[in-house]
Amino acid sequence: MPLALPAVLCSALCYGVAAVLQAQAARAMPHGRAVEARLLVRLLRQAPFVAGVALDILGFLAQFWALRYLPLFLVQATQASNLAVTAMVAVPVLHARLTRRHWYAIGAVCLGLVLLALSAGPERPTPISGDARLSLLAAVVLLAVAGFATGRAAPSAQSIVLGLIAGLGFGAVAVAARTLTNLSPTHLVRDPAAYALAVGGVLAFLFYATALQRGSVTGVTAAVVVAETAVPAVVGVLIFGDTTRAGLAPLAVVGFGLSVAGALALARFGELNSDAGTRT
Repeated sequence: MPLALPAVLCSALCYGVAAVLQAQAARAMPHGRAVEARLLVRLLRQAPFVAGVALDILGFLAQFWALRYLPLFLVQATQASNLAVTAMVAVPVLHARLTRRHWYAIGAVCLGLVLLALSAGPERPTPISGDARLSLLAAVVLLAVAGFATGRAAPSAQSIVLGLIAGLGFGAVAVAARTLTNLSPTHLVRDPAAYALAVGGVLAFLFYATALQRGSVTGVTAAVVVAETAVPAVVGVLIFGDTTRAGLAPLAVVGFGLSVAGALALARFGELNSDAGTRT
């Protein structure tokens, strides 16, 4: 589908800008001692956070469209590029400073996405069994338990772990979206995957907002990107039969690795703060 690739790129752009706007709002809130659902209520009174939510919604709609026609490994790896967007937008908004290493990492992400786009084969929504849909919902429940438990852990471990859990939640949302082949309301109310998508999205958003409040916007976003990229990519290959173009599987592996490595490099070297420059 010609519009699928532009849609996933639009999704990454929206998510990347939204991350900085949400971090700006989250850091203005007083820190709680645990994960609190009312944090979202307070954040929704902040204009930057509301703008970020609007961008997230637009990004999700674009991502959902792309998932109908592109492999999960391409769609989710493209989400890694939102970290590059986050880093660049953080310069004027959070007064961050990018070093040469950051630009190399951003270049790796972009090159990886080009290789993935060249190697990915077209896909179609694939139905899965009812048991698999129930398992997806159960996984979301387990992530909820893990997220709230992490919120009460030592502060030094909270932000990155919460980011990973949020990323897994967003990954579950992507997998659930891929399974929704019938979008009629009468079917959706009976489909466990629809509930996994809705509940997983809200919980992941809550854990992500809490992590942004307590840690580096780039580090947290990197944790989210890695978790929401790697697991769905494996699920796509093993469960949905995602494929590459004939003979281009090695190119896809290299592209995927570059995208994730670039994201990790930005997390390792990019401590983007609102009150200081880059700490390396």
